[in-house]
Amino acid sequence: MLLSRGLGSLGAVLVVGGLLVGCAQVNKAPVEDRGGWGGGSAARVDPATLPGAENAGKPGYYTVQPGDTLIRIGLEHGQSWKDIARWSNLSNPDLIEVGQVVRVVPPGGADGEGARPVASTKVQATPLPPAGSSASAAPVTAPTPTPVATPPSDAAKNGSAGGDASGLGFIWPAAGPVIAGFNESTNKGVDIAGKAGDPVMAAADGRVVYSGAGLRGYGHLIILKHNNTYLTAYAHNQKLLVKEDQNVKKGQKIAEMGNSDADRVKLHFEVRRQGKPVDPSRYLPAR
Repeated sequence: MLLSRGLGSLGAVLVVGGLLVGCAQVNKAPVEDRGGWGGGSAARVDPATLPGAENAGKPGYYTVQPGDTLIRIGLEHGQSWKDIARWSNLSNPDLIEVGQVVRVVPPGGADGEGARPVASTKVQATPLPPAGSSASAAPVTAPTPTPVATPPSDAAKNGSAGGDASGLGFIWPAAGPVIAGFNESTNKGVDIAGKAGDPVMAAADGRVVYSGAGLRGYGHLIILKHNNTYLTAYAHNQKLLVKEDQNVKKGQKIAEMGNSDADRVKLHFEVRRQGKPVDPSRYLPAR
């Protein structure tokens, strides 16, 4: 009888324990990372109910993918994450979800930044002489325009190896040797060696569109926007010296070299043309 009761008690304990385990498994909520510009979202929802769904697939819009952040989306499309948040009417830029659609080009197709004014050409009207006069028979010779000397570009002065097609006159952002070159599949820029604390300089005039450590694999990162076409990125710094929305000049010290999120002290430098990484050696002067 005692054995029976003991087994009964043991069975009750096992049953209760099983129920507890079962409840713990059933009630385990899915992990949802809504990191916005600091992280993506793993929640599964109906894409049709997400903001911007009506614009999916349209030119100038991008559908958020797993692991995306506003910083990465901005880098891949040559835009500031703040501009993307504003153009997409995001009430909270820290919240983006997989399947959500954001605008990656400004309304109207251009935000005017970096645009160069087009010089207007004035045409001077010349009155015609009365018909039948001797002047009407004389041929009219157009004046020969005087050629205007064009000063050499910064790229020409700096001796760019392949010719700086950007017209920005990029300079080297650090003085050390290149230890890893550009490779579309494994390295989206060049890696420049140096010592901790070495100066990192702006490669051209621009505006700081990101300064922080929110993009995995880049460590302490600065992104500069130079015009509507070109961005540059400076990664793995130990100290950032500029803030977002700050204007900087070519050659200005913007950071100190370090090894944040890297296996050694180095500067990882990228040039992005309309968001696509391009070989920086095509834009930098020969050494």
